[in-house]
Amino acid sequence: MIRVLVVDDSAFMRKMISDFLTEEKQIEVIGTARNGEEALKKIELLKPDVITLDIEMPVMNGTDTLRKIIEIYQLPVIMVSSQTQQGKECTINCLEIGAFDFITKPSGSISLDLYKIKEQLVERVIAAGRSTHQKAAAPTVIRPEPKPKPIAKPVWSQPKSGPNRHIVCIGTSTGGPRALQKVIPKLPKDLNAPVVVVQHMPEGFTASLADRLNHLSDIHVKEAKDGEAAINGCVYIAPGGKNISVIKNSGSLKIVLDNHDTPSRHKPSADYLFRSVGKLADYEKVAVIMTGMGSDGTAGLKDMLASGNVKTIAESEESCVVFGMPKAAVKAGLVHEIKHVEDIAASITSCVKKERV
Repeated sequence: MIRVLVVDDSAFMRKMISDFLTEEKQIEVIGTARNGEEALKKIELLKPDVITLDIEMPVMNGTDTLRKIIEIYQLPVIMVSSQTQQGKECTINCLEIGAFDFITKPSGSISLDLYKIKEQLVERVIAAGRSTHQKAAAPTVIRPEPKPKPIAKPVWSQPKSGPNRHIVCIGTSTGGPRALQKVIPKLPKDLNAPVVVVQHMPEGFTASLADRLNHLSDIHVKEAKDGEAAINGCVYIAPGGKNISVIKNSGSLKIVLDNHDTPSRHKPSADYLFRSVGKLADYEKVAVIMTGMGSDGTAGLKDMLASGNVKTIAESEESCVVFGMPKAAVKAGLVHEIKHVEDIAASITSCVKKERV
């Protein structure tokens, strides 16, 4: 059973979140709190596995409360964000601090939005609770863990002929904003490739993510726009609510955004991006799959490998918040290298910096 503490200054939101969670057999709501100070006292008293935490609260706001929770208790926290610009920026900050994930408060049609929120909330709380239980079940004597091994490992060798053109694509979900902060700022500003990133996130939040990463990086980072050129030395973050693909256009690359649905139901979808990049026959591709729930990206990697000229990298279980997306790709035998998040940028750079002789 996953024990949850619900923290929100709104009585309506406390009841709504509590009702949604108690309908799930795996979850027990053990208490509620109206602000950060009250939350910290109840954490000490009730010992929850997971916390849902409002960002905008009186007495002690969500960001300050999150810092305390992570510093003292190391518990997974699901942030509850508003749709305001300030709320979006605070959410990105909280994810970088170490929040497990977030959901957004209802904004439009209440009945429709509440249904969407319920599904997202339950999914995230269960994933967070599993991560807590796995840590609790770990042995007290810490020993080095062997790196996970793929069932089968695709053979990769750098092409010896043809144009030396590259493109990098990255797919990530839960834990992605913090993981991207450990990868993107380490890429050189003269990287010999464009980088296209799919981060599962709602509309509006990806712009704040792109701005934050751009502030931290030498390489230019921006939210992608439909029809713009994908140029070397630039990172393009797929907008939330849109699928992104890359196509050839008069000898260069162009970004295309659309609203097509995908089997994974994600928008943006890593599978969708990877499949489009796989069609770039005269480009050498680097595909990276990082922390996240589910298996988005695995089908796309399979198609990319079938097309050739691809180097695939997965984030290691050790550094993942959720080893779902990388694990699916590794188990399918689609990964050449498994890297700790701190080493992914170096691996990308080594692939695209190599000049053939």
